Amino acid sequence: MKKNKPKYMQIIEAAVEVIAENGYHASQVSKIAKKAGVADGTIYLYFKNKEDILVSVFNEKMGQFIDQIVYSTSDRQDANEKLLTLITMHFRQLASDHHLAVVTQLELRQSNKQLRMKINEVLKPYLVVIDNIIREGIKEGIFRDDLNIPLVRQMIFGTLDETVTNWVMKDQKYDLVGQSPDVHALITNGLSVKKR
Repeated sequence: MKKNKPKYMQIIEAAVEVIAENGYHASQVSKIAKKAGVADGTIYLYFKNKEDILVSVFNEKMGQFIDQIVYSTSDRQDANEKLLTLITMHFRQLASDHHLAVVTQLELRQSNKQLRMKINEVLKPYLVVIDNIIREGIKEGIFRDDLNIPLVRQMIFGTLDETVTNWVMKDQKYDLVGQSPDVHALITNGLSVKKR
C-alpha cells in the first residue's frame, strides 16, 4: 500500500511545510517535490494532483489525531474528562506543529467548495467522537438531556476551531494548550445540568 512507503510520508510532510510557507495556490508540485527530496514525477506515483496532496495531508494528520483521541478518551472516567482531553489534544496537536496549524486553519479555508467537501468527509469521524462524548454525558446525567446534539457538536468544534485560528492569526503569541481548561469550563458550564 502506498501509504506505508517512506516517500509517501516524506511528500506529506514536505507538502505541509511548503503550503504553510507559500500558501496553497502558490505551492507548485515541483516545490513540494524539491522539499521532499524526490523527482517531480515521483509525486504522481502517490497523488493525482495538488488537490489530492492537500486532502491526503488532512486525511493522514486527522486520521492519526482521531485514533489518538479515541485511545486517550477511552480510559477517562466520565464525559466531562473526555471532553477536556479532546480539547487539550486538539490544541496540543496544532500547537506542536506550526505548519500544520497554518494549513488547517488558513489554507484549507481558501480552497474550492469541492475540496472543502472532501475535507468535511475526513472530519466526520472526529465529529462522531464529539457526538459520542455528548451522548455519554447526557446518559451519565452530567449534561442536560434536552441538548440538540448536532448543534452542540457544531458549537464545540466551532469554538475549538476558532480558538486555534485566532492563535495562528496572532502568530502564536500565547499558550494555546494552556487555554484548554478555560474553554472546557466555558463549554461545560453551558451544558451542565442545573443544580437545584
